[in-house]
Amino acid sequence: MSVKVGLVSLGCAKNLIDSEIMIGHLAKAGMAMTPDAAEADVVIVNTCSFIDASKHEALEAIYEMSDGKATARKKGQKLIVAGCMSQRYQGALPVVEGAKGRVELPKVDAFIGLDQVTNIVPVIHKVMGGEAGMTEFLAKTTTYIPDFDTPRFRLTPRHSAYIKIAEGCNHPCTFCIIPRIRGRHRSRTVESVVKEARQLVAEGVKEINLISQDTTYFGMDRWTDARPNPRSKVDSSKGESLASLLRELDQIEGEFWVRLLYTHPAHWSDELIETIGRSKHVVRYVDIPLQHVSDKMLGAMQRETDGAYIRDLIRRMRAGIPDLVIRTTFIVGFPGETEDDFAELLAFLEETKFDRVGVFKYSKEEGTKGAKMEGHLSDEVKADRHARAMLLLQRLSKQRGEALVGRKLRVLVESPGVARSTGDAMEIDGVVKVPKKLPVGQFAEVTVTGAEEYDLIAK
Repeated sequence: MSVKVGLVSLGCAKNLIDSEIMIGHLAKAGMAMTPDAAEADVVIVNTCSFIDASKHEALEAIYEMSDGKATARKKGQKLIVAGCMSQRYQGALPVVEGAKGRVELPKVDAFIGLDQVTNIVPVIHKVMGGEAGMTEFLAKTTTYIPDFDTPRFRLTPRHSAYIKIAEGCNHPCTFCIIPRIRGRHRSRTVESVVKEARQLVAEGVKEINLISQDTTYFGMDRWTDARPNPRSKVDSSKGESLASLLRELDQIEGEFWVRLLYTHPAHWSDELIETIGRSKHVVRYVDIPLQHVSDKMLGAMQRETDGAYIRDLIRRMRAGIPDLVIRTTFIVGFPGETEDDFAELLAFLEETKFDRVGVFKYSKEEGTKGAKMEGHLSDEVKADRHARAMLLLQRLSKQRGEALVGRKLRVLVESPGVARSTGDAMEIDGVVKVPKKLPVGQFAEVTVTGAEEYDLIAK
């Protein structure tokens, strides 16, 4: 009898790919997936553990799927916890650190780390046979990176897909735990990524989203000198780079978009800007988390940039890539942030007028340098600054939408009546509301007729 497996995937798109890889291996082994967790022989919860809110979501899912809390579960059902939470807390499991202190997890049959996603089938066999120890599948460090031929079952719509071009991160950001969880940066080869992209285009994919912890560092981990001059005219002379990858992707025949997500500002070069500006497939959309603009805060966060560099980079990007849509994120309430630092950030937002902005309240994460810093702000101060920033951004978003009325846009139809333009990333940004007659999964030309707070209306 085939083993039935249920899977709950939490967190970002990078985690989603890990889930897709696990399902791909399960399908190859003849195991059946079920959307009804109650009838599954094994339930996998693929967790996120980036900030406290993601830990809370993971804990809720684990409790919901455990025998101790859920009702009407299949007798003898097994529970496997995978992903970032397992990797992060492996030395302390089954106890994790939450916002309100230490939390003991309910009955879990096995925890698996990030390097074990391709070994999910033998893990399930051991768990089902009662042979597995709860934490025996965890490794202290993670080195895995998928390839073009890695078994995978996509969970995204047929017309859109993610490609993970690298894994891990080398940056020292003081607020972030990701390098400790995901390991050092390791890139795939250009050849591997291009082969996967060709396969996806042949399958009818219209949008390829390139993701990693730091997309702009692609290839640089294999350079002899991995600290290029950001103003360098040619950064590919030292080896493969994001720019050289994009040029190869541009040679693929077909009608499709390539979208860049998760780019770090420290590694943008003139060559990369020029490559995007000339590309026929890469959309003029960039996701570039800046986190702050105050020199003091950028220094405290160890972001390897300063305010002058950020302002100049945005200027160069907009000059070199006409009609560029920039998405960014900022953190408010970081330890030591003064009202003057926050006022500088608000003025920067007003002046720069980004197309898409996310603002997050600082989350104190154990194991990070930021958690040990002095000058932590109260929840009330963080909430107040977040609210003030969001109020400004809502006004700027409305102004941007109104300025687009009358413009013609090329959109990819996501579902009946819903589309996304080149300026709208999947599951992150707003949408374009279009006539329901437009075919799903195809491109269309529309004219903007109205604007809501974050979405557009078009005909």
